[in-house]
Amino acid sequence: MGAAFEAAVATGDHVRACRLLAPQTRQQLEQDEQKACPTALASQDVPKTRGIQSVEAYGRQAMVRMAGDTLFLSLFHAGWKVVAAGCTARPDQPYDCLIKGA
Repeated sequence: MGAAFEAAVATGDHVRACRLLAPQTRQQLEQDEQKACPTALASQDVPKTRGIQSVEAYGRQAMVRMAGDTLFLSLFHAGWKVVAAGCTARPDQPYDCLIKGA
């Protein structure tokens, strides 16, 4: 899932990438940018990635670390969806994410 989202963003397929976002994440992005998801996502500076380094799953939540980005996913009825992207670790603080839900 994480790789599919990153590949869609990297190739400019923002319509596909938006379908991979969790509903609240997509809604928050559209609200913040005052644009439809594909246009709003295209305006974000989502980091380029270079392959999956690790995946950690915790029940219905997962973190996917890639070279260049960290994604957070949740399991919905329709499958795994991205709830946060463009995330960077901060010492002793929560991750700082470019795209996230409310």
